This record gives sequence, C-alpha cells and structure tokens, in this order.
Amino acid sequence: MNTKPDITLSSLDVDRIYDLIESLPRNSPSTEQLEQELERGTILEPDQLPDNIVTMNSTVTFSIDATKKEFSLTLVYPKDVDSSGTKISILAPIGSALIGLSTGHSIQWTKPDGSQVDVTILDITYQPERAGEYRL
Repeated sequence: MNTKPDITLSSLDVDRIYDLIESLPRNSPSTEQLEQELERGTILEPDQLPDNIVTMNSTVTFSIDATKKEFSLTLVYPKDVDSSGTKISILAPIGSALIGLSTGHSIQWTKPDGSQVDVTILDITYQPERAGEYRL
C-alpha cells in the first residue's frame, strides 16, 4: 500500500484543526502529518459531506491490518480526550490517519517509532453531519 486514498474534509473541521495547529509549538511531530493530510484533502461544506466520511466527533470502527484487531473510537480534539478509552485525539498518529477517510478505505501510516501500520475503516457508527449536528 504505497498511495494514500483520497480524503474528504469538512470546511468546519479544517478551520478548527488549523486553529488547533496554530496554537501548538511549530514543527511539532504530531502536527506535521496532520497538516499534510489537510493539504491533500477535498474540502466540502458540512451539509454536503457524504455520510461515509470520518469527520471530527465521528465514532469509527477500524482495524489494524497486521493484527486484525478492531477498535471503535470517537475522533476528538485534544481537549475532549478523557479516561474512558473511547476517544482518540486528532493529534494522535492514528487520529490523523482516520480523518477524511471513507468506509472501506485503507491507509498506511507512520507510527511514532517510525514503523508503518495499515489501518482500514470498517464502519462509521456516528457522524455529526449525518445527524445534522454541525457545531460539535
């Protein structure tokens, strides 16, 4: 898996994520891959997004291809991460990998230790835009 799949992003999410990035130290490793993702994405208004796209505050089921282990997590901003174990920050490497992907798509992502991991989106059980909730 050498090429990254197309991604689609909400204009509202992009604005908020760029605001987040600007509030962090420059050249932070956690933001470099995220910025690259934002730059390559197709941006749509929230009410125009297909319902099979991972957006901020979406609950997504995905697998790590090497282990076939499945996870169901909600993609959130760092301020919303808690100890429940059900949320993942957009600044986490896997969080940056998930944003904008569609159900069925896979992406190869670099972990903090430099190794590669293949992630596949299995289902999006909740997407704010699908529910008409544009201001989460």
